[in-house]
Amino acid sequence: MRTPSLLRSPRGRSAALAALLAVVTVCAGDAAARGFPFGPRTRAVNDLGNQFVPFHTRLWDLLHGRADGGLLLNWRSGYGSSFLPDLGTYLTSPFALLVGVFPRDRADLAVYVITLVKTGVAAAAMTWLLTALRRGRGREWVAVVLGASYALCGWSVIEAVYNPMWLDGLIALPLLCLAGEWARTGRRPVLGTLLVTLAWVSNFYTAYMATLGAALVLAVRLLLEDGTARERLRGLGRAVRMVLLGIGLAAPVLLPVFLGTRHAYPGLDREFAPAGWSDVAARLLPATYGFFSPALFLGTGSLLLACALAFHRGVPRAERWVWPGLVALVVLSLQWGPTHLLWHAFATPNGSPFRQTFVLSGLVVIAAWTAVAHGRPDRRALLCGAGVLVLVAAGAAPSDLVSRWTYPLFAAGLVAAVCAFALVRGGRFAVLAVVLLVGAQAGQAAATTAYADRQRLGQLDDYAPWGERQRLQAEAVARADGWPRYRTDPGLEQTTANDPLTVGGQGGAYYSSHTPGVTTRTFLALGGGWTSRGRALQSLDNPVTDAVFSVGARVHMPRDPHQSWNRPDARPVTVTRQDVPPLVTVRPPGSAASGWGRSPFRNQEKLLGARVYTLPRTTLRSAGGVPATDRDAHAYEAEPGTYTLSASCPAGSRVFLWAPDLFGTALLGGAGDPLDIRGDLPARRAGVLPLGTGSGRIAVTLRAERTGTVPHDSVGCLDPDRLASAVAGLKRTGATRVTVSGSGVHASLPAGTRGIAVLAAPRIAGWSCDGRPADSYLGLVAAPVKEGRTTVDCAFRPPGLRAGTAAGAAALAGLLAVAFAPRAVGRMRVRVRIRARRGQA
Repeated sequence: MRTPSLLRSPRGRSAALAALLAVVTVCAGDAAARGFPFGPRTRAVNDLGNQFVPFHTRLWDLLHGRADGGLLLNWRSGYGSSFLPDLGTYLTSPFALLVGVFPRDRADLAVYVITLVKTGVAAAAMTWLLTALRRGRGREWVAVVLGASYALCGWSVIEAVYNPMWLDGLIALPLLCLAGEWARTGRRPVLGTLLVTLAWVSNFYTAYMATLGAALVLAVRLLLEDGTARERLRGLGRAVRMVLLGIGLAAPVLLPVFLGTRHAYPGLDREFAPAGWSDVAARLLPATYGFFSPALFLGTGSLLLACALAFHRGVPRAERWVWPGLVALVVLSLQWGPTHLLWHAFATPNGSPFRQTFVLSGLVVIAAWTAVAHGRPDRRALLCGAGVLVLVAAGAAPSDLVSRWTYPLFAAGLVAAVCAFALVRGGRFAVLAVVLLVGAQAGQAAATTAYADRQRLGQLDDYAPWGERQRLQAEAVARADGWPRYRTDPGLEQTTANDPLTVGGQGGAYYSSHTPGVTTRTFLALGGGWTSRGRALQSLDNPVTDAVFSVGARVHMPRDPHQSWNRPDARPVTVTRQDVPPLVTVRPPGSAASGWGRSPFRNQEKLLGARVYTLPRTTLRSAGGVPATDRDAHAYEAEPGTYTLSASCPAGSRVFLWAPDLFGTALLGGAGDPLDIRGDLPARRAGVLPLGTGSGRIAVTLRAERTGTVPHDSVGCLDPDRLASAVAGLKRTGATRVTVSGSGVHASLPAGTRGIAVLAAPRIAGWSCDGRPADSYLGLVAAPVKEGRTTVDCAFRPPGLRAGTAAGAAALAGLLAVAFAPRAVGRMRVRVRIRARRGQA
């Protein structure tokens, strides 16, 4: 078999070796930490377990034809959500398609492999870029180490590793810089434009930052390289054209994502606070971890070369100062509010505030390559660079982020790097020099990876990978599934906030950056629970809301043993079934109630269209019998401790508790296992909780673990007979047949129907019914039905899709003009010359 031509070139081999070094180093670090898949510790922390693995599982279902819905509409989450914004945010990287070659129950492993592949590609792309900026013949091995150090920077192995979509930005930066080089030199306009499109489609958020970084690199290159002002302006113009056309081609994905963000429930608004300078210095060193400081670690070898650049007399004076100056300015931009907002598209992120750090890492690596590509640094440059690094390390001493491993690893890496470059400078022991430099980079990066793996588990929420619990839950959902006759909800006792994407069904749980505001507000009015300040919605475990949303089967799981606060739970996996109306029901003309009230029980009745609850007066007393004080006109104050909540319910009632701001447990009647309540407003909200059956005077034992509140109208007594009567009425007038697709719903109605057809799905932006924008019936999709009409057709198109498609078509036309216009002009000129010659003859 012939070796591919790319790998036969020194640049190709260097890129491949950099990728291999980066991947092996990450695996070594994870293995040292005994993390998945090399040990028992889960790596599914924070959004990795809560979003990325479930969304990749959803992609697996789409690729294998097993998803409820399609690219536009996701029927599994939030009782019906827009999927294209989620696709564009989490899954449009071409590497995401690798999930399809793994078994479905190995999605955790697939995401890990995708993470490794992205890391390797980032290393290869940066190595290729470095040797494109300046060939540095004979020193490609240094480019290997620098490319790997970029892919193994602290931002990558500490932060992006559990936000795998960010790694597309790590790849995008060198690719966009390469496109900038082609624009500067007037080469490959089509390929450069397609690289821009690839970057922005893969992950628009980090692509935006990478585009800013590539623009800075291009500006420096235009400033440093010889040429007239006109040539520089033409190169800049070509780069602007590449970016505009490339983003235009990505518009069919970008516009729905942008508008999905606009319609999303607002997240946490943070005020930017710069990191302490000692913390900034500490994050340059190995084995440090912090959430609110930039993860700047690159490896001592790369930092040594970057620091030596200003002292390297073999480098032209302009380059010796412009590159370090650019790095210094970008460091300052991380710490200043206005430039912080510029880097983050004018919105402080909800979470790590230094997400642009990978751009700085790339600039440092380019500066390091500049120091060695012109010739190996002499002893003076190396010693001065080492001195600067020692001063930085000393400045990090006051930081609490420094661990016991930091300085030993730093010192060992510095000695190894200085010795490696000194040995190479002397022309002897080249192999030993390579071993020292590669070993220092790999050792420091692996240690930092392992350290971060351990720290994340102690500081962030974590989730178990696919196991026996999810298998049993998925089997129970599959056995009960009756979609679209009714929904099957995988249950409130969730493993992650996106359980329906993982185990199947058509549930209410949903967690995304694009969780629609209308869905959150509707769930809030009905007594739903949430985490992540309203963007992670929990299932509505209530027979009234199950009737409203046509949930005919509901899975009940034991508490997840992986969550540290859960007590042992020996309950079996069960499924409860309920007679429910179809997905499309018909309400009488003019029956749309106005607005929501304060009580979720009354709000449920409004949406159901019948009175089914009794709301008794309540009293709350402490364990000593002392009445609880009122927080305000609507709620009792509950300090940590045990309380008794008393009320009276009619005989045969099902008792429900609404205490959205209580964190603790509840038990009806004093027998059995207490139920967990996880409220802590505004970050967490506890949903309405079923307590059991009660008659007459009831007593609910509440244990508050944190200060919170209990509403005065916290108890709802549900009459099962009234609910059954209401459901029978909705079934009698509801749709006789419902078909669903990945883009809409068709319902057949009984003859003579007149009123308001209501689809049991949140009225998110994009719904239309019978050719006009859908109405809203208390937050659900609705359409008027005139007499004589026997069908309702509702279609869903994400906002921005049509405009994005038009913009993409226009950009494609522009790209074709760029590709073929020069050839056409050239042919015309040839024809003119031929005619002129014939005329002269």
